[in-house]
Amino acid sequence: GHVDPGEDDLQTAFRETQEEAGLQASQLTLIEGYKKELHYPVRGKPKTVIYWLAEMKDCNTEIKLSEEHQAFQWLKLEDACKFAEYEDMQATLKEVHQFLCSRE
Repeated sequence: GHVDPGEDDLQTAFRETQEEAGLQASQLTLIEGYKKELHYPVRGKPKTVIYWLAEMKDCNTEIKLSEEHQAFQWLKLEDACKFAEYEDMQATLKEVHQFLCSRE
């Protein structure tokens, strides 16, 4: 989504997560130390997408998708990389995995 007036990037991420997955910020724990920006063209214009990591406080929380989405899946790294179409997203998923593993 786009940043609304008065929001910073992280506030936008929490708002979009609520709008698109039905998860409130209070249901998530932000994992400090990881932030990733991906840059790519969309319809000939540059786009920047910023990712943070968060953990659901209760893994049984229901996901309520917006009309923008048809389905979701929880996937293991290998399956997520197969599902991701773009090399930069596959690399990001692997980078996130390494980051999380290094924290344990």
